[in-house]
Amino acid sequence: KMMKYVLFACLFAVSQAQLTRKAMDCICQVESNCNENVGCVPDPVTLSCGAYQIKEAYWIDCGRPGGSWQACAATISCSETCVNAYMARYGTYCTGGRTPNDQDYARIHNGGPTGCTSTGTLGYWDKVRACCDSGSGSCNY
Repeated sequence: KMMKYVLFACLFAVSQAQLTRKAMDCICQVESNCNENVGCVPDPVTLSCGAYQIKEAYWIDCGRPGGSWQACAATISCSETCVNAYMARYGTYCTGGRTPNDQDYARIHNGGPTGCTSTGTLGYWDKVRACCDSGSGSCNY
């Protein structure tokens, strides 16, 4: 009986950890202008691939969907599955238990599990927020 409660709590937590559609679209826009054909781009440490510019370590942490890192990163649907899984895993790492919002998620996407507490991700969030504030739809922040 206790296992049912633990499982429910875990499923509830995972279901709460998700970006809004608008924030997901804005991260994609900021990363690559949502270009599925961008391929892999070198950054100071490693390659970042696909429309969401996913690194191999990020893909591993999101559960390795899609067969391989670069194959997953090359498709929007697999990349979004990976981003949502990554946020479900790390969304509350830097929120002190508070339900994460789209600012937290965007900064985690850019800066890793504790990205929402890093000043180094504020410029990235500014770009995502500008997208969030434009057009239709809205982000949660």
